[in-house]
Amino acid sequence: MTQKSPTPDTPKGDRIAKVLARAGVASRREAERMIEAGRVSVNGKKLSSPALNVTLLDRITVDGKQISEPEPERIWLYHKPTGLVTSNSDEKGRETIFDHLPDTLPRVMTVGRLDINSEGLLLLTNDGGVKRTLELPSTGWLRKYRVRVNGRPTEDTFAPLRKGVTVDGERFQPMDITLDRQQGANAWATIGLREGKNREVRRAMEAIGLTVNRLIRVSYGPFQLGDLKSGGVEEVRRRIVRDQLGLDGAVPPETRKKPTRRRR
Repeated sequence: MTQKSPTPDTPKGDRIAKVLARAGVASRREAERMIEAGRVSVNGKKLSSPALNVTLLDRITVDGKQISEPEPERIWLYHKPTGLVTSNSDEKGRETIFDHLPDTLPRVMTVGRLDINSEGLLLLTNDGGVKRTLELPSTGWLRKYRVRVNGRPTEDTFAPLRKGVTVDGERFQPMDITLDRQQGANAWATIGLREGKNREVRRAMEAIGLTVNRLIRVSYGPFQLGDLKSGGVEEVRRRIVRDQLGLDGAVPPETRKKPTRRRR
């Protein structure tokens, strides 16, 4: 079978929003909003629509400043403490993680979120395309949490969550749950899920009569919190990033070797 050659009118280059994301300016969706707001120009002409392909020969500016050359995809592990919001800014004036990240970091975006009362592993990336890929449900990476609940649950208590529950009209997929130990008036459990909907673990526990009083995310797919201290940031080695994201060849995420972190 012979391959079809591209038609002569196939646009060269990549979509402008993708290029902005690769340059670390914003995620693709945010870049599209910036374009619609008239903040992006190509070769001196202000854009009104993201329906444009650009190449390395084009001069792209955002708010009058020329964007940098696209950087390689990078990922950092961040141990989010409690009490911080994961958005760039907060309408209530609360502190965000970006108020506490090292000044040496480039512009980064969070992969998903952890609510203000949750702690543990949060992935950061400089690449909007990586952010989008890792957040897609189809990526299917397992998120694991150590959860402390008030009460004395048994294995049977978690049976509904293992089958999947509907909370306030929203369906939660089956969760992997292991009851670890009882500690006074509280119990610890390990929970694995593949969605990450808003406050999913807390809402699911409330649906079976339990209140979460501590929630720690310990892994996101192959990336592990390990012994990273609260507030600490550690960059994932470039080779591991390329391997886990399949940048050198498509490999199913769950079959890739998990990266190991050196103990300090």
